[in-house]
Amino acid sequence: MAKRVRVGPFVPVYDPSFGEAERWYINDHTFVRDRGGTWHLIGITHAEPAAPFDELHFAHATASRLHGPWTKQPFALSTDDKWGETHLWAPHVIEHDSTYWMYYCAGGAKKTEYRIHLATSRDCVRWTRHPENPMIVDGFEARDPMVLWVDGRWVLYYTATSEPAGGAFIVAAAESRDLVHWSGRHTVYRDGLTGTGAGPTESPFVVSHHGTYYLLIGPDWQGLVTSHEQTGRYDPAAYCRTRVLASADPLHFDLDGLVTVVDAHAAEVIVDENGDLWLSHCGWGQRGVFLAPLAIGAE
Repeated sequence: MAKRVRVGPFVPVYDPSFGEAERWYINDHTFVRDRGGTWHLIGITHAEPAAPFDELHFAHATASRLHGPWTKQPFALSTDDKWGETHLWAPHVIEHDSTYWMYYCAGGAKKTEYRIHLATSRDCVRWTRHPENPMIVDGFEARDPMVLWVDGRWVLYYTATSEPAGGAFIVAAAESRDLVHWSGRHTVYRDGLTGTGAGPTESPFVVSHHGTYYLLIGPDWQGLVTSHEQTGRYDPAAYCRTRVLASADPLHFDLDGLVTVVDAHAAEVIVDENGDLWLSHCGWGQRGVFLAPLAIGAE
């Protein structure tokens, strides 16, 4: 099942600082093309420098083509205290049954009980929170949801820790038939590093290609024995590295399936209007969102 993943050069496509008096960043994000052919980019945003616990809004930009030009729009969503939202992290949007479904981390009063919320829209512009929120509650700072249709059911991947108070950094998954009621807690990937907060299993993104599943996770701390939260610093190089793991089983990945390491942060795979694959990159201090051509094939 050996596969080869090739990534070309990254080119900038959108800078949220345009029209602002200071630099802004976009971190974990989502691309979606609506039924009318308009592309939407929605993501974490804030003025530099990084302030993750003050990220209260989702950036929104639109374009007629994936590579732009992109037009800045009003925020897609902002925190709402009535829903117990302390910040907004890592939106992921899918289209199903003439509706756009946006899953995101809404924070929470306790880091061991973070909430993954759902908002829906008919036009990918005006969003309404689902009355049955939260969809999932987990720790430590469970976040970065991503949803994929797999073998007759929906699978929601997210990053968490083996125990709500901390432990091994993992990618977890829950399942649903209706995109609202989620059950189970599969450990899809378990890393050798342990701790709380930011770890090496952030921004999980799973893509299926010719019978093989690929899991993207990062940052790649490459053998650091503690996370940045415990060392008090980030390794800038590790921050911009994403591991790509291959597996025949969408609910099980390990390092034996490591295919490559890509110089990207919060990377997602996007299929453009011509059916071509692209990989995204963004993050704190990265000066916007970038895309690179992506090719997946047998070695």
